[in-house]
Amino acid sequence: MKDKKSGVILIGHGGLPSDIPKEVVEDFMKIHKQRVRAGTPITSKEKELDNVIRFWTRSPETDPYKYGLEKLAEQLAPRLKDYILITAYNEFCYPSIEQAADVLVEKDITEVILVTTMITPGGSHSEREIPEEVEALRLKYPNVNYEYAWPYDLGIFSDLLADHINSFNKTPSA
Repeated sequence: MKDKKSGVILIGHGGLPSDIPKEVVEDFMKIHKQRVRAGTPITSKEKELDNVIRFWTRSPETDPYKYGLEKLAEQLAPRLKDYILITAYNEFCYPSIEQAADVLVEKDITEVILVTTMITPGGSHSEREIPEEVEALRLKYPNVNYEYAWPYDLGIFSDLLADHINSFNKTPSA
């Protein structure tokens, strides 16, 4: 059997847990938006609040999105036998993309494919933020090959959607 030296990071958007105090989120969003507008580096306060949000204890009831991405990963993993699969989140949830990459590097992974569930073109996360993170990972770990599997083939994606839609049509065609 081939040694698993390749990894996949399945990236979801990330969501806020329903039981996190709204003041924490409001403080984070205020600081974050001001920093992004000003184009300044992340502050220690923003990083602290980001960590509070990312490491908030979650359950299927308080964060169904996180558990939904993990269910997708459970379905995907058997189809990727030669890869170690790990989930990551663009924001609001642990692990971050960088933290997931750190785990794979600790396992001596030398090839990593990053793939996002954010499929449609035009999104700032998939088209700007994730590529920026990939570039940062390439600088942090120059001996690891990072490949961002983007953009998606919209023909293949539309076939998936059409098949799914047609599975709901119970009326036989004439």
